[in-house]
Amino acid sequence: MAKLREEARRKESPEDERPTAGPLTGEGTILGTLHYMAPEHFEGRIDDIDGRTDIFAFGAVVHEMATGKKAFEGNSQASVIAKILQHDPPPVAPPSLDHLVKVCLAKDPDARWQTAADVCRELKWIKESGSKADAPSPQPSPRVWRRIVPWGAAALASLAVWMWRPSATQPVSRLAITLPPGHRLGVLDQPAIAISPDGKNLVYVAIESSSPQQLYLRPLDWMEARAIAGTEGAVSPFFSPDGRWIGFFADGKLKKVSVDGGQVVTLANAASSGGASWSSRGTLAFQALALQQVSQEGGTPQPLTRTGKTDFFHRWPEFLPGGTAVLFTGSATNAAWNNTHIFVQSVGGGDRKSLAQGGTQPRYAATGHLLYARGGALMAAPFDAQRLALRGASVRALEGVMQSTISGAAQYSVSSTGTLIYLAGGLVGGEARLAWVGRNGEEHVLPVAPHSYQFPRVSPDGRRVAVSIADEESQIWVYDVSRDTLTRLTFEGNSNSALAWSPDGRRIVFRSNQEDPTICFGRRLTATAWWSG
Repeated sequence: MAKLREEARRKESPEDERPTAGPLTGEGTILGTLHYMAPEHFEGRIDDIDGRTDIFAFGAVVHEMATGKKAFEGNSQASVIAKILQHDPPPVAPPSLDHLVKVCLAKDPDARWQTAADVCRELKWIKESGSKADAPSPQPSPRVWRRIVPWGAAALASLAVWMWRPSATQPVSRLAITLPPGHRLGVLDQPAIAISPDGKNLVYVAIESSSPQQLYLRPLDWMEARAIAGTEGAVSPFFSPDGRWIGFFADGKLKKVSVDGGQVVTLANAASSGGASWSSRGTLAFQALALQQVSQEGGTPQPLTRTGKTDFFHRWPEFLPGGTAVLFTGSATNAAWNNTHIFVQSVGGGDRKSLAQGGTQPRYAATGHLLYARGGALMAAPFDAQRLALRGASVRALEGVMQSTISGAAQYSVSSTGTLIYLAGGLVGGEARLAWVGRNGEEHVLPVAPHSYQFPRVSPDGRRVAVSIADEESQIWVYDVSRDTLTRLTFEGNSNSALAWSPDGRRIVFRSNQEDPTICFGRRLTATAWWSG
């Protein structure tokens, strides 16, 4: 180990005020070369001192090689330690090397490159990418989302910004948008809002008075939104990569319409509306048990993913830049907000890779992060879109994002320019009540206990209500109004829903996976008899 120079050792100044011009180890003081020591040394976190501590020192050396100055400078040992613990070093050039160094010098060992092999791969990528890795880009700094537009039920409030160790304070624009008078957002079991890739246009699903719900387009530099003709009944809107088209689901079809209006084009049959994504290669991905893909001009859909024994259906696809891979949510049941995984898979096939557990509706942010919803919060993790791998742990980036406990749909959208919009509210749609609503609009709540009710259907004689309850599994129950009793009707399978009474009220038809519980949405209709005592 190097030793402190004799002339420095003989100085009579206090230990922590000795000059630090020589980058040498202090004998009998701090065990290590001060300028290259990681925060865990000074904080006494012995368990964290490992190979990642050496990676911190490596980053400090590379920074010094690139700039000719130490990453952390000070006039005394105390000031150098304070810099290491509290400050980030000045940036280096080129930007790709700066990214490598900043990750090496992360204060938290878990946020650094975890092994020297990780650093080696990154250096090779920088070398192979050449100037492309450092080309100018209009995208925001990978350390901050610069513009965030928050949404609330009628007036969207509550704003949060997530920063991943920003090197400098960045300006943040805050904006709340109110719906026009007489408007309310549409069904929130499906995504109801989307922002265009360039961050200029907002599309949302809304209902005006007693009219059917449809799409409304609101340029963010305008004060008014306009209805898009031909989109009645629309859900789950999304934009094309160039922002010129809006895709959506309606009437069991996947459709598109120009942002300028005009004829609505049907692209494919789509019985389910579990989200869709439009790739830069001119294909769209959407849910049909597993994911399917279809040309942006329409045609016969082709399989994109295949379900397995632990993920029986896939939804909420998101193409990564270049369209070579897709993110999606996989789940074992149609309660898509629970027991889920965030997967990534190459478009050309291959094994899917689990990136996170317990989340839904993944999105890729141009800052280089994977976003997904979990428990009414927006999670974020550094993500390598080329290697299809996380670069660090997930953190709670934004609290209070509206998310359905029935479908898992989260009301947020992010543009490639860094603008994030979301609907505030947290988890919604869990336990609900059954109620009669009269023609005069008066509501009478039934005394039956609250559950996750779906598809309530009144019997022809009006004395019973058949309903699917999706608390853990999705099963059919029958509520007898006069007796105030709730009786379970199905016991096989775990996905029984979409029910209807026979005209005589003696049988119920419903969709089921009784014969094969690994099928999320039943491939056949099942009829069962119902009789009351």
